[in-house]
Amino acid sequence: MSIETRTRTDSTPDLEANKAVARQFIDEVFVHGNPEAVDRLAAEDFRPHTFGPLPPGREPLKGAMAHVADGIEDPDFEIEDVIAEGDRVAIRLTSSATHTGTFMGVPASGNRYSIEEIHIFRIRDAQVTEHWHAFDKAALMEQLKPKG
Repeated sequence: MSIETRTRTDSTPDLEANKAVARQFIDEVFVHGNPEAVDRLAAEDFRPHTFGPLPPGREPLKGAMAHVADGIEDPDFEIEDVIAEGDRVAIRLTSSATHTGTFMGVPASGNRYSIEEIHIFRIRDAQVTEHWHAFDKAALMEQLKPKG
């Protein structure tokens, strides 16, 4: 899917185009870990607000993606809601993955986890400029514990 523009001629945000950018970011960056998608979908001045102490830019995001990929396999994101207002898009989803390496500081357990998440994206010119992320860390950590 290609998005030509995100703004109408009257300068109001094209909410459906912004939603499409956020969905593409979830799919191509978070699910598939595609570094080329970061170059296309993240602005050069991309600012993460919840990945830990990451500096702005695309390269730190790519590094964080690689780090996460070392700890999980078979990620799946099931989008429940997509809401857009102005230049922001909020997505409520359920994510799941198999814990196959060190992730969140926890050695591999082989467990498959499932958690609810909320992502908020700020979109400018068909690119994500900022991202916020909230999830139940305690529930995730409980699911990562080895069974037995």
